[in-house]
Amino acid sequence: MTLIDGDVDDRNLLNEVMSDQDIIYVNLNGNMERHAKNIVELMQKSNVKDLIWITGSGLYHETPDPFGSWVENYVGHESKEDTRWAAKIIETSDLSYTIIRAAYMTNDDEVDYELTQKGEAFKGTMISRKSIADLVVKIINQPTDYYRKSLGISKPGTDDMLDEIRKIEHDF
Repeated sequence: MTLIDGDVDDRNLLNEVMSDQDIIYVNLNGNMERHAKNIVELMQKSNVKDLIWITGSGLYHETPDPFGSWVENYVGHESKEDTRWAAKIIETSDLSYTIIRAAYMTNDDEVDYELTQKGEAFKGTMISRKSIADLVVKIINQPTDYYRKSLGISKPGTDDMLDEIRKIEHDF
């Protein structure tokens, strides 16, 4: 595994490090549309096909209310739209991508999750980072099982946890 610590907008760095990579893992914030354009273009140029892209729930307006509205408002509509444009860039590319749409992330020391497919209503409101990591490792080990999929990930039984999330975020 090669870990790169650098600026995702540094196209020269990306071009240099993409060669000979099997999978590109992306977990960013900022201008997601620009990041997606750069990464997809340079992956195609480098003949790297496998991409794991981490984002949040609500990408397709698939997250039921009241959590769906809270996410859209808390993150900001403009930010969510930027993320949606990034997903369109990825999904219309020829890459073998997996988009992971995560619920509210916690640092809980547990691996416990359920997945939803694109087109299904998102389940749950919370997910541990450790659970996301478990899914990422599965994708790395069996990438063909996850090609061109967009997966929602959340902890089972957390559908009604918005009040707890709002307490954590001091969003009353």
